Amino acid sequence: MQNKIIIKGAREHNLKNIDLELPRNKMIVFTGLSGSGKSSLAFDTIFAEGQRRYIESLSAYARQFLGGMSKPDVDEIEGLSPAISIDQKAHSANPRSTTATITEIYDYLRVLYARVGKPYCPHCGTKIEKMTVDEMTSRITYHVSRINKNPKSKILNPKEIQNLKSNNQNDNDLTILSPVVRGRKGEYYQMLYDTYNSGFLEVRVDGKMKSLKNKIILSKNKKHTIEVAIDKIAVSDKQNKQDEQQRLAEAVETAVDLSNGLCTVIFPDGTEQIYSTEYSCPKDGFSFPEIEPRMFSFNSPYGCCDHCSGLGTKELFSEEDCPKCEGKRLNENALSVKVGKKNIWEVVSMTIEEAGDFFLNLEDQLSEKELEIAGAALKEIENRLQFMLNVGLHYLTLSRKAGTLSGGEAQRIRLASQVGQRLVGAMYILDEPTIGLHQRDNDRLVSTLRNLCDKGNTIIVVEHDEDTIMVSDWVVDIGPGAGKHGGEIVFSGELDELLKMSESTKGTKLRNDKCVRLGDAKKSLTGQYLRGEKKIEVPEKRRKVDKNTPKIIIKGAEEHNLKNINVEIPLRRFVCLTGVSGSGKSTLMNRILYREVANRVNYFGHAPADKKNPVFALRATPGKLTGKHKSITGIEHIDKIIKIDQRPIGRTPRSNPATYTKAYDGIRDLFEATTEARIRGYKKGRFSFNRPSGRCEHCEGKGVLEIEMHFLPSVQIICEVCKGARFNNETLQVHYNEKNIAEVLDMTIEDAEDFFKDIPPIYDKLKVLNEVGLDYLTLGQSAKTLSGGEAQRIKLSRELAKKQTRKTLYLLDEPTTGLHYEDVKKLLVVLDRLVSQGNTVMVIEHNLDVIKTADWIIDLGPDGGDKGGELVTVGTPEEVAMRSTLSYTGKYLKRVLK
Repeated sequence: MQNKIIIKGAREHNLKNIDLELPRNKMIVFTGLSGSGKSSLAFDTIFAEGQRRYIESLSAYARQFLGGMSKPDVDEIEGLSPAISIDQKAHSANPRSTTATITEIYDYLRVLYARVGKPYCPHCGTKIEKMTVDEMTSRITYHVSRINKNPKSKILNPKEIQNLKSNNQNDNDLTILSPVVRGRKGEYYQMLYDTYNSGFLEVRVDGKMKSLKNKIILSKNKKHTIEVAIDKIAVSDKQNKQDEQQRLAEAVETAVDLSNGLCTVIFPDGTEQIYSTEYSCPKDGFSFPEIEPRMFSFNSPYGCCDHCSGLGTKELFSEEDCPKCEGKRLNENALSVKVGKKNIWEVVSMTIEEAGDFFLNLEDQLSEKELEIAGAALKEIENRLQFMLNVGLHYLTLSRKAGTLSGGEAQRIRLASQVGQRLVGAMYILDEPTIGLHQRDNDRLVSTLRNLCDKGNTIIVVEHDEDTIMVSDWVVDIGPGAGKHGGEIVFSGELDELLKMSESTKGTKLRNDKCVRLGDAKKSLTGQYLRGEKKIEVPEKRRKVDKNTPKIIIKGAEEHNLKNINVEIPLRRFVCLTGVSGSGKSTLMNRILYREVANRVNYFGHAPADKKNPVFALRATPGKLTGKHKSITGIEHIDKIIKIDQRPIGRTPRSNPATYTKAYDGIRDLFEATTEARIRGYKKGRFSFNRPSGRCEHCEGKGVLEIEMHFLPSVQIICEVCKGARFNNETLQVHYNEKNIAEVLDMTIEDAEDFFKDIPPIYDKLKVLNEVGLDYLTLGQSAKTLSGGEAQRIKLSRELAKKQTRKTLYLLDEPTTGLHYEDVKKLLVVLDRLVSQGNTVMVIEHNLDVIKTADWIIDLGPDGGDKGGELVTVGTPEEVAMRSTLSYTGKYLKRVLK
């Protein structure tokens, strides 16, 4: 078996025809400056070719449904394993997506509850047992006698009257139905025909009675419920009670036989009841429908709460709980089934750590038969929970919504679902899995990746984190610069060679029995930082924080896991909010500080009482409640608050850096003013790819076509009409400085800055993009291809390009995401300049190079989840480092401040 991966002539994006050999079944790190070509090599070349080859291995019949898939720009790749890509971008914000659904734990939970769950009556809490036909008959007779004894029950409400009308019965009829089809798609023509030939005259279809003498046409694409009318008994008849009882018993038995155990009864008072030979409450007659996995799905009409349709919230985009299910998402039937004395909502409400303990103890509570049935599902659940514990996600609840997860959390959760498969011989390609992880938790993630590698898998990690690099087997440093200045192999070899600057790698190509070593360790920028030759310096002097420093003071913060803490945030300073994952940093900054301050600053510091309602909050946070706290003071010292997070700058390929920063408005104005455009009568809108007049209509201005892959991620191919240019031929014939609009959008920000140096409205915006280290991006690069860190820096650049008030509070969430040491140095210069102008910059950060340069640190913890939420310490980096016995941050900070 081949023991290496050989890549020949890789030219995707900015890669410069590189040749490379990588060892199989080893842990390999791709590193280098942002935009140097790491992702182009890992994802757009190696993974894309692996995916393409998989598609090619399918039959021609299967491929016709998947469409064409272009080959990456590479001559050859040998020794390729089946590839699994886990990046940061496939992060769903769907309100129905949760930690449990992403990891597939919820799927296994649904199977577990359907197979070994014990139902309890939602009305009286009694355990429900199976019911025989005789018991059903007795229960129906008893219910009818109660109606006859209580005349008031004959007074029907409008809904019951409507039920009687729709079922063609009067208020003395007892109707027996057999539910033969329940929520299934189809036309059922033959079944209805056979039912008529069997002697039945009526059926109830989707709640309405229909005669079988007439043709019943059903939509095959809609779900239907069909119940055969077995008998209609007039309970007021003075006939022999014994005959009536026998007729009822025969009707129930026929209904049960037809539907495999179910019988629906419409009583004279208009109420309905389902009886089952499986489960029914002996006290109040409540019967359970068939217990199957879909009953526990909040995405299915058979499991979801009928008020909120399984969203758990009062309405879409609301943060208020549904008044009926109280945020549990499921109906009372689903919540009445228990395993280990807990229903499925109670289990998913647990943290991952609590759930791990629950399932370990559950095995002792199940019978031998139940263990045999549930063993496989339990094993899959426990595997995924254990992985998430290993990578520091113990504090997350299984019901946590995907949209509230950071990029790193989402990636590690998706990794858990893959690791749960226990594959061998696969190739995992990861994009910065340490994002959002405190140094304390890095070790656990790294050891998990090492374990995955040692089982016989190849791990390729695109990463800047020093801990990850230091435990790898092989390092590939790509550069030397970004964009057109990158795309070359600066160094490729074993980690020891990079750290020791081995002579064997001095620009030579030496081959041993395994892989070719490339490049010069001395020239590796990453190597220079790892060896200590270069470093981000600690500031010689920090901005002083004392009793005279203006502060925002938060008192009594209790949202989520925060434990009634008081926090002082010094203004006009660079402040770092630190702590282990799940300690409460995001809750404090986003849910309390940002939401409360944004609401009040929006009304110039004195919002009237009625305006403090969340409905009137800033448009950026419609309907969102401020986190629980007692008070926030000191807001009068600022006049603007700006949150810059890692959410995408747009959801379509049409969104790009030029449109987001508004530089494209100026560019279109220039093209409108050209002689060619004026002769042709072209207005500004002609140069927009969002409007029909000038764009390519085949791809609607996207430049690419997206092909749905069904059971694989969607694939984008270049539009064959415009060849990716986005505009039609007529529009492309207009030029400014010898470039058409498509050529301008293809320019890097670095080149565009020089190209538009005489046009201030455009130049000023591009200059700031360059300053935050995004010179390698193209003006028209699709927002869907940007990492969270890149999106955040584009947002930052747009704010920096605006006129400064010098009293602004900037909130950033891990701004170093995706940044090399050298890029971090550039970013710190920009942030320092903001603070020097009188603004306040507050960042959530784990990067020690950023933390050590801060003026002030607010450290939360000591741990994550319910073990966090306390104010561990505050002070300068030196002061926090001195308290290393209390603070995990201080412990690691102590090492870098020496």
